[in-house]
Amino acid sequence: MTIPEKMAAVLLTGHGALDKLVYDRDVPVPTPADDEVLIRVTACGMNNTDVWVRQGAYGTEDDPSAVSTWRRQGNTLTFPRIQGTDTVGHIVAVGAGVDPKRIGERVMVDFSIYNRDDDSLTDIDYMGHGRDGGYAEFMALPAKNAHVVATDLTDIELATFCCAYLTGERMLERARLSAGERVLVTGASGGVGSAIIQLARARGAIPIAVAGPGKEAAMLDIGAEAVVTRGKGDLVEAVHAASHGQPIDVVADLVGGPLFNDLLKILRPEGRYSTAGAIAGPVVQLDLRTMYLKQLELHGSSQGSRADFRRIVGYIESRKIRPLVGGVYPLSEFHRAQTDFMAKNFVGKLVVVPDER
Repeated sequence: MTIPEKMAAVLLTGHGALDKLVYDRDVPVPTPADDEVLIRVTACGMNNTDVWVRQGAYGTEDDPSAVSTWRRQGNTLTFPRIQGTDTVGHIVAVGAGVDPKRIGERVMVDFSIYNRDDDSLTDIDYMGHGRDGGYAEFMALPAKNAHVVATDLTDIELATFCCAYLTGERMLERARLSAGERVLVTGASGGVGSAIIQLARARGAIPIAVAGPGKEAAMLDIGAEAVVTRGKGDLVEAVHAASHGQPIDVVADLVGGPLFNDLLKILRPEGRYSTAGAIAGPVVQLDLRTMYLKQLELHGSSQGSRADFRRIVGYIESRKIRPLVGGVYPLSEFHRAQTDFMAKNFVGKLVVVPDER
């Protein structure tokens, strides 16, 4: 194909409200550097991180309310920035050092910028933050991050997996969830929560979902063993009933806020708590006595490792996990897409596609 000089993209121009996201049809198409490829983007999934980075909602260790981006230490976010992590597209050009035979491949992007050769995630970054991502018609990225996935899923379906499932898989890895164990999943109807339900089943574990009213049937369809309706009665008692009195081994929490202490009560002695988000409030009260008298483990988690990504690809190819498309939007209607995303009246993932698609 003939690669144009300019493209449409959504530019994040600063921290703030939706007006900081600008749809621009006059953005230069990137040129792939050495060991990079250029992809024509066909779909890109939406994530909470997009919103929180726009809002600067990550705080600091000294001031939880401070405007701060995802990398508190060594910030790599500059404006304007093209966000978008869950990118699928077709390779249309390659830089020096990349086999030209790769042109034409359909790829799913591993969006992580690992910055290290080992498995430590202490210096991790991501495309859409440390460099431009997929809310655009074209995207340049390291060739090693562009992966062919052996599946007949559509581009839109494939764009529902990467960030949410990678985040969920890392949470379950940190908590060492194993076959036969029970995991309580909060925020279960969202991208990461619905991913965790499927990933738990892929491990042979038993997921119990906490979700908003009206989403119970969808959670059971995804694979939840039982569903607790959020905000309906006492959470501790409701989970006890849903599990038929069986112990909860792991809590995978994406909500935080007022639920936090109840979640620790729900865990069995020597249970494990894992979190990668706090949509109901990041600052919580912790009774340390509950933690140490019950011998609990508390794990913070974010993104995932190369091995986690490979497992996700394996689950896709073996059909152990399935896509959950909650809605599709043209790139030019990005404000509407993110407004609907923040309203949370859907199950799974919302996906943005270039207008011509």
